[in-house]
Amino acid sequence: MKYRKLLVPEIGKVTMVEEEWNGKISGPNDVIIRNHFSHISAGSELAAIDGLESWFNIPGTPGYTAVGEVLEIGEDVDHVIPGDLVYTYGPHAEMYKIDATDRWHGVCVKLPEGVRSDHASFTHMAGIAMTAIRNSNIELGDDVAVTGMGAIGILAAQLAQLQGARVIATDPEPTRREMAKQCGIMHVLDPILPDLKDQIMSMTNEQGVSTLIDASGMSKVIEQSIDFVALYGEVILLGTPRSPYETNLTGVLQHFHLLPHCLTMKGALEFIFPTHQMEFLKHSIERNASVILGLIKSGKLLIGPIHSHTMKPSDAQAAYDGLRNKKNEFIGVVFDWLSFR
Repeated sequence: MKYRKLLVPEIGKVTMVEEEWNGKISGPNDVIIRNHFSHISAGSELAAIDGLESWFNIPGTPGYTAVGEVLEIGEDVDHVIPGDLVYTYGPHAEMYKIDATDRWHGVCVKLPEGVRSDHASFTHMAGIAMTAIRNSNIELGDDVAVTGMGAIGILAAQLAQLQGARVIATDPEPTRREMAKQCGIMHVLDPILPDLKDQIMSMTNEQGVSTLIDASGMSKVIEQSIDFVALYGEVILLGTPRSPYETNLTGVLQHFHLLPHCLTMKGALEFIFPTHQMEFLKHSIERNASVILGLIKSGKLLIGPIHSHTMKPSDAQAAYDGLRNKKNEFIGVVFDWLSFR
């Protein structure tokens, strides 16, 4: 049987290829899945196809968030059965196999009834965003700033609001600010305006925000934003800084060491949590995914406004080029593998 998958044959290039499917159940925890939809994680995948991620080998198949139908399971798999629709860390491929106990690729969560599969493919992005919330000290009534209104930033802002915070979101692009508003974010500001800090201080009774979540991944944005974080506040790095940036580091460090700031910085890499539920630990990646799917089903976590494109896998190069060069149009891109049926 033939199947299709995406391939990065060389740096910057993405194509769809057809190969013979030789996958079979070879271990007790194996699950074979036929893909329905896979979602592009823009930041990480663009870096990967540019050869900037050590975990991705070129040539290789990109992608790590997918929703599909279980076809076969190993003898020890008891949480899903053939026919179930599941969310996984699957690649951009029509068929794939996972080991459901694997630390890095073993996520396999059954979708609740009534959740759209294409919207469920955003669960990984929401799970990354939730890591920032889980690793923060956000409580009911707190003021929280989220910088960068890409898909993950908008999801983080929604989740912070659901946590009970008053969220102040910032992005220089009008299209993204409007998208954040469509997702229910009440306070959305343009960081280019010279009075941004004054606006935020006025909104927070001159105290500043207790939590800053940076989803931009831009070192300059982080440096500029820590100035409106409150005394003993926290800075959560949700986006990954990748580009070189030169500044006076002493001035930055003083925000964390000296009054009137005394800030704390935390990373929000999703793998600070175990993949599977463990005794004596409250949170896991799979539990976060289940919570997110429940929020999507209930309509409390909105996906529609950030789901900008559904594309055929054969148009993969156009999808990645759009994410790279048309950032205000291509926000959330999903590949439709059902289009081949």
